[in-house]
Amino acid sequence: MVITAVVTVIAAYLIGSINFAVIFAKAFVKKDVRELGSGNAGATNVLRNAGLSAGILTFLFDALKGFVATYMGREIFGYISANNGGDWSAPIIGAYLCGTACMLGHVFPFFFDFKGGKGVATSVGIFAVCCPVAIISGIVVFALVTVFSKYVSLGSVIATAVVVVMSIIFYDKTAFILPQILLILAMGAIVILRQKSNIKRLIAGTESKIKIGRNG
Repeated sequence: MVITAVVTVIAAYLIGSINFAVIFAKAFVKKDVRELGSGNAGATNVLRNAGLSAGILTFLFDALKGFVATYMGREIFGYISANNGGDWSAPIIGAYLCGTACMLGHVFPFFFDFKGGKGVATSVGIFAVCCPVAIISGIVVFALVTVFSKYVSLGSVIATAVVVVMSIIFYDKTAFILPQILLILAMGAIVILRQKSNIKRLIAGTESKIKIGRNG
């Protein structure tokens, strides 16, 4: 059972390593998005440099891989728990473990020289499985902050904080709370730390506002 759990987490990491920003940017503008704009392999940079269609597709597929990896973790750990017992293998623990692994795959993709994105879109799919109320709250906050400020990075940071807090408040009571909190905080930290350069530019007043590329 332990081997099954380990293989599942590794599979989640490999799913996260499929970098759709690189894939769709190359499909639309024949360039590596990591060599364009901010150099980040994420939906926002694709939107700015490859156009609206490429940006939307990148966001949707990054969120989808987060959902698939996390759902897989929840279901397989649920099977393990039903046949083995114990809080370590509770479905929600499997979901958060695989969600974290998927996010690490997105940020450090095995298939793309370990140079990935920031994990924002992927986290949408992850928390859609782990804590829907948290991600719904986060999406609303992200939309409001981004629309009024025009800064995607500001919306991302504030929304991430909201998702983390809400996920802890509405933790799954079928399993130990501590592992859930640690994994939630780990994912929140990954997203915010990946926004470090954006935060510095926001403070300096040099951060770019959202713009849509010419293509798509």
